[in-house]
Amino acid sequence: MREFKTEKLSMSLLPSATVFFPVEGRKYTMTHSDSTGDMFVSIGCYYDADKINPILRDEVFAEWSLHIGQYVLRANVLVSGGEFDENLSAVRFLIFEKEMPTALKAIVTADRSFYAYFPWLLDMPIYVEFDSIFPQYHQIKYFGTVRQYLINDGT
Repeated sequence: MREFKTEKLSMSLLPSATVFFPVEGRKYTMTHSDSTGDMFVSIGCYYDADKINPILRDEVFAEWSLHIGQYVLRANVLVSGGEFDENLSAVRFLIFEKEMPTALKAIVTADRSFYAYFPWLLDMPIYVEFDSIFPQYHQIKYFGTVRQYLINDGT
């Protein structure tokens, strides 16, 4: 991924999701093109399996869920499920960690109209799980709140 540019973002709303439904269980599938810098976010009640690259596995999945009575945006990336060795897993972990703010900007910006209906979600926390068979890369990290990732473009 590169620096976030709104004009490089494409959003797809998957049936039966709308700009105001669902809240709990709202799912995001974020992918990108290394060659063009384009970013793609699918929003729905399920993850967009058609967007998953089974070789690269560099997508970001996210979902709104309730945790101890509070909504949380939980994201997940696959560092290694055994298909990558420890050295490549270390590189993947560092890249995911570095690029996560850009991915979160894409996810939040793609669903900007949703937050007009649910502005209280703007202050909910974001947690990212880095999933790996290597314990040092299997981590859950706090990435701030949704509001931090809204792009202020005058709208």
